[in-house]
Amino acid sequence: MKAEEIRRRFIEFFKSKGHAEIRSASLIPENDPTCLFTTAGMHPLVPYLQGAKHPAGRRLTDYQKCVRTGDIDEVGDAVHLTFFEMLGNWALGDYFKEEAIKFSFEFLTGKENLNLPLDMLGFTVFAGDEDCPFDQEAFDLWRSLGVAESRIAKLPKKDNWWGPAGITGPCGPDTEMFYWTGPLPAPEKFDPEDKRWVEIWNDVFMQYNKNAEGKYEPLAQRNVDTGMGLERVTAVLQGKKSCYETEIFAPLFAELDLIRGAEAVDPALRSASERIIADHLRASCFIIGDGITPGRTDQAYVLRRLIRRAVREGRKLGIQGNFCARIAARVIELFEGLYPELEERKSVILQALEKEETQFAATLEKGTKEFQKLIDRVPPHITRKIISGKNAFNLFETYGFPIELTVEMAREQNFEVDMAGYQEAYKKHQELSRAGAEQKFKGGLADASEQTARLHSATHLLQAALRKTLGTHVCQRGSNITAERLRFDFSHPEKVTPEQLKIVEDLVNQAIERDLEITCEEMDLEAARARGAMGLFGDKYGARVKVYTMGDVSCEICGGPHAKRTGELGHFRIIKEESSSQGVRRIKAVLESK
Repeated sequence: MKAEEIRRRFIEFFKSKGHAEIRSASLIPENDPTCLFTTAGMHPLVPYLQGAKHPAGRRLTDYQKCVRTGDIDEVGDAVHLTFFEMLGNWALGDYFKEEAIKFSFEFLTGKENLNLPLDMLGFTVFAGDEDCPFDQEAFDLWRSLGVAESRIAKLPKKDNWWGPAGITGPCGPDTEMFYWTGPLPAPEKFDPEDKRWVEIWNDVFMQYNKNAEGKYEPLAQRNVDTGMGLERVTAVLQGKKSCYETEIFAPLFAELDLIRGAEAVDPALRSASERIIADHLRASCFIIGDGITPGRTDQAYVLRRLIRRAVREGRKLGIQGNFCARIAARVIELFEGLYPELEERKSVILQALEKEETQFAATLEKGTKEFQKLIDRVPPHITRKIISGKNAFNLFETYGFPIELTVEMAREQNFEVDMAGYQEAYKKHQELSRAGAEQKFKGGLADASEQTARLHSATHLLQAALRKTLGTHVCQRGSNITAERLRFDFSHPEKVTPEQLKIVEDLVNQAIERDLEITCEEMDLEAARARGAMGLFGDKYGARVKVYTMGDVSCEICGGPHAKRTGELGHFRIIKEESSSQGVRRIKAVLESK
């Protein structure tokens, strides 16, 4: 079964069970400081999992575009991806374990659905610990559906527990479904340590709230959140060892063959370089499609790293000219029907890739010259010639040279690379980066505190003030809120002057002084647009949306949460204005007591 058919059957199945289909949200999380990208279908739904009413109802389903960056260096093997699609269904204070598990079972084994044999499936449930009990209900439900006890593994929290997304918040046990990919017949006993059992679906039961003291309390609103990775389940159902062997990637490899002038090969024999190029450029298309351009920080830096890694792998394959835009054009062609933003921003995507690839060609040249300087410093009479780990890491960090390239170039000139020293330098860099990220992203809107709600409302006033001061070309390109400050990215081609910032700051504070009521109305998406509401994130809410209005100052489609009146915000002060990426500026601001 092909990915297109799996996606269609999943959505149609849950629509037949009373679920409303919602559009995929942006890859750039709205006001979620816990991550750079949307990594799962639940991220855009946090306010609704916490009790806010979703315009589309209490039963939802979608296919959500996701990016995970923790394993970028692992991409190239048969397993890892940067971009993927997540199929999901949710119950927001509606049905719970019984219906969720029965739905999952019916979709997996039903003849009109995936039609998987029961004897090829294994399951896991939460074993229980000192915090929360064994999930007897989930275990009994699988047994009632005919699953043998030997096919249900009881696993600890590290395996069968989700959340919370932040330090505190909704969380709960999950049950996971596995498919046997080894020789037939499948073992009678399910062994989760046997990698031939591949996880294909996960049902999360949010029934607890972890409080600030670390205790787990029953949630007032219990939710179901499920996730099925489309690429993985496609490979499993097709009997492939890798998603790179499926039709999902075949057109990208075919285009790469044309660029290289190479003959097609068995999909299972595609090299790591080919896989990296296909994955990274696919991810880059979607990231640029959601408003990010290559830069030096945050999402922009990740994007730059993906593009440059793809270019380096292209050089390994012997490609000398620019090629990224050609691969991207195929990605857009393949996905524009599902994600229309790719077609809408096609020229932006192709131009950004072309520019970054051209710039990196010059960077590679500079790095090569720097490498040669290191070589030339070593006296000819030295028997064992070594490039220090520190210098090797500097080539990576400053010039984008992967260690593999440094080792290869060193070997050509009879040099060695101090790999232990390189690993030590790299580890220190990771620790510093991780510490910075943890400090940067601690707390935040995931906890939905009153302060983050006020700061969220302030971003609406800020955008309105920026558009009034700088022009209507200003649109939100990202937002990050902690309990201490807001960070707002917006489209603007040049630095905002101090005089302009003062005007913006005054406009926001004037709106606060007016103590405007912040109202929320539900309406059809078209009605919201007709009213003039800013629709930055409207697509993810489906046909009906929430519109937050602040007097005559601001009218935006948004999921919330917000303050009740602008007068609750205090005094707004801009603390910094800087570049985020090409064509995108960033403002950091705080709310102070009057």
